[in-house]
Amino acid sequence: MAKITMIVEKTDTGFSAYSNNDSVYTTGKTIPELINNAFEAAELFYEEEDIQLTHSDISFEIDLQQFFKYYKVLNANFLAKKIGMNATLLSQYVQGHKKPSEKQTNRILTGIHQIGQELSGINLLQKA
Repeated sequence: MAKITMIVEKTDTGFSAYSNNDSVYTTGKTIPELINNAFEAAELFYEEEDIQLTHSDISFEIDLQQFFKYYKVLNANFLAKKIGMNATLLSQYVQGHKKPSEKQTNRILTGIHQIGQELSGINLLQKA
């Protein structure tokens, strides 16, 4: 079975996600809730066909503007420095004034993934 790609959009009450290729739609107040709901919706959609899904069968896409609105903890200037991109250019992408090329999008995504890996490897000291 091919992967299901869900397009994520910000709504007034949280988030929605839909697949352009399958009749899978869902909502959630938060991104983690949306991911869980999307998995349940996809399972229900494929239940009659007796197809078993795993979480890795579903991927999510969100545009830069909505990504930075939700993940406010990630600073666009910091990301620009991290990936060697002009901060003004990245800001224009984030604000929707310009659309990044596929190469630039991959560069930005690689930087986001690097930051995520760095953060997941950090433990905080607990002082007595």
